Amino acid sequence: MQKIYPNAAAALDGLLSDGMFIAAGGFGLCGIPELLLGAIKDAGTKDLTFASNNAGVDDFGIGILLQTRQVKKMISSYVGENAEFMRQYLSGELELEFNPQGTLAERMRAGGCGIPGFYTKTGVGTVIADGKEHKDFVGPDGKSQTYIMEEGIYADLAIVKAWKADETGNLIFRKTARNFNPPAAMCGKVCVVEVEEIVPVGTFDPDHIHLPGIYVHRIIQGDHEKRIEQRTVREKS
Repeated sequence: MQKIYPNAAAALDGLLSDGMFIAAGGFGLCGIPELLLGAIKDAGTKDLTFASNNAGVDDFGIGILLQTRQVKKMISSYVGENAEFMRQYLSGELELEFNPQGTLAERMRAGGCGIPGFYTKTGVGTVIADGKEHKDFVGPDGKSQTYIMEEGIYADLAIVKAWKADETGNLIFRKTARNFNPPAAMCGKVCVVEVEEIVPVGTFDPDHIHLPGIYVHRIIQGDHEKRIEQRTVREKS
């Protein structure tokens, strides 16, 4: 199966449709599938639902799709650093489903593993728990505690950013850029990955592979912008 495509537009050809559900990797500006997001913007696909930790910033990441009004709903943990995201949400133009970060990551992972739902203590007693099933379990200390049920995420498309891929789609991520990328990749019916380098099969030590190629359907290699979300420097002494 040929997985390598020449560019982002080619890799997304035939996969995009209005109203689709997309899982996207990234955390802040780290590990964002920027080339694929740019291709989605150019394609004009609209009414999109994104499951992603956040929406980047105003002019980078999913933020570029907010500027063009292509996003209908965000399933996210963090909405800071993006003035347009906040403006659209507060004005009622954008639907937002808040998820704690660990819950969102586990919802993606669960979907990728075929698990329809799971129970967690996170969010109990808050607005996160509104409308969700509650169930009491007895813990190892013999005491009963309340949990809420969260559903696994099944996306039409997953877009992720990795450091390296081999020709069969085995992936290695670089340090914290791994973040939400593996669970996002797992939960998509189709997964498209952008990487900095594609290497021959057999290059990777199998023990060093972070995500096996069975989850990956299409790959592109490209040049990526290295942005710093928050730059802090000390004053010159």
